[in-house]
Amino acid sequence: MTHIITSLCLRDAGCVEVCPVECIVPGFPTDKWPWYYIDPDTCIDCGACIPECPYEAIFPEDEVPTGYTAKGGEFVANAGLSGHYEKANHHGVMVVLENTRELKKGETLDLTADIQKNYDYYKSGAGYKAWDHVEKDGTISG
Repeated sequence: MTHIITSLCLRDAGCVEVCPVECIVPGFPTDKWPWYYIDPDTCIDCGACIPECPYEAIFPEDEVPTGYTAKGGEFVANAGLSGHYEKANHHGVMVVLENTRELKKGETLDLTADIQKNYDYYKSGAGYKAWDHVEKDGTISG
């Protein structure tokens, strides 16, 4: 079993810093892979990443909600969405995503589709090679 980062992730990166096995990587390119992903083959299920996520986007795989109820004002990021999100992460680095949507209070989402996207990122996405596109200041290049 692994932990899953869901589409509620807005690339804060606090989870990356606390992971003892360094299995969390940023999605690249961001228009196709907009959030961070956990390598299911490396994750040791320690849960250190969960309290570090300011968006409450990380769940144990068997607890990813089928009926997540939005508090209102949070964003969801996903390929194909057309909304704009721009805010500094906890390091002061601007995170700009063009594939988001702001959630309305009471809106319900099934986040379980994000489980497969997490696995797919390591099979058909950049996986650990994503770090090749991250600059020292945390911005994405290329």
